[in-house]
Amino acid sequence: MRGKSIALITAVLAAGNFAAGQTQRPPSPAGNSAAQVGGTYVEGRGALRDITDPKVRVLFATRGPLYQGGKWIEITSGRPLKRNRDLWGSGEDYGKALYAGAPIWRAGANVSTRLKTELPLMINGKRIPVGDYSLFIELKSKSTWTLVVSTWAPQTEFYDPNNKEALWGAYGYTPDKDIARAPMKLETLSHAIEQLTWNFADMSDSGGLLTITWDRIMASVAFKVAG
Repeated sequence: MRGKSIALITAVLAAGNFAAGQTQRPPSPAGNSAAQVGGTYVEGRGALRDITDPKVRVLFATRGPLYQGGKWIEITSGRPLKRNRDLWGSGEDYGKALYAGAPIWRAGANVSTRLKTELPLMINGKRIPVGDYSLFIELKSKSTWTLVVSTWAPQTEFYDPNNKEALWGAYGYTPDKDIARAPMKLETLSHAIEQLTWNFADMSDSGGLLTITWDRIMASVAFKVAG
């Protein structure tokens, strides 16, 4: 009996640990997408290249040309899943479920969606200097989306309603810190995308598209690299 009791306790503990592991996985994992522009390919077959990254520094032998001197543009956001929901709603309620009581959509989950650029950009005629910005989307109707680039700082640990200098998601958003607004081009996809995804499309050294895909919608805004 003692052996059976120990085995039963072990099984219960193992099940509990498995469940705890399951609950520790965030329902809307963070993700990022990046593009690099303005660099050149340098011949260096077989040469050792020292690549410095904010998190890791490695030395490796290249097998072909190496891309050097490019500047990075990056979007970081929470990536919620559709999970069989009607995401958008209709009529006067269009998009309101995604606002979740905020005045605008964070276009992601949890922490505010962030744009970081190492070179100045132009969006809808407005200059976006080098730096970090929050991105929001105003969902007016199923045919009218507006991208908002803002200098609002993010709250990164938890929601603090007393912090009036930074936002958690889009709670407390006001338009006074907007530096660019741009109508988004909407396209219907042939398949439903499960996880919200920001990305870059049609990239060149002169610019490209910022895109967001979720469900059967892709929304995009053109941008240019500013001189």
